[in-house]
Amino acid sequence: MIRPISVSALPDYQIKIAFSDGKEGTVDLSDLVGHGVFEAWKDESFFAAVHLGPGRQIRWSEEIELCPDAIYLRLTGEAPEQLFPQLAHEHSHAGN
Repeated sequence: MIRPISVSALPDYQIKIAFSDGKEGTVDLSDLVGHGVFEAWKDESFFAAVHLGPGRQIRWSEEIELCPDAIYLRLTGEAPEQLFPQLAHEHSHAGN
């Protein structure tokens, strides 16, 4: 299972992240700022507090965290079926 191994905040609501499979890079999260719980990110010092939670989730607080799989997909540009091959299998049998 691919898991994040490090995360840090960068300017302009971006994070630098590295995953256990060796993939790493920058992910732009600016499209989320100000929406729902992400209103808190308007405080740049709050956004800068990003860290990995106990379950390796990308976390800012108990209430604000992002799924590592979603961030991995943003970073790599892969489709969910590429990360989770069982999804492609399930979709191919859905019409039967």
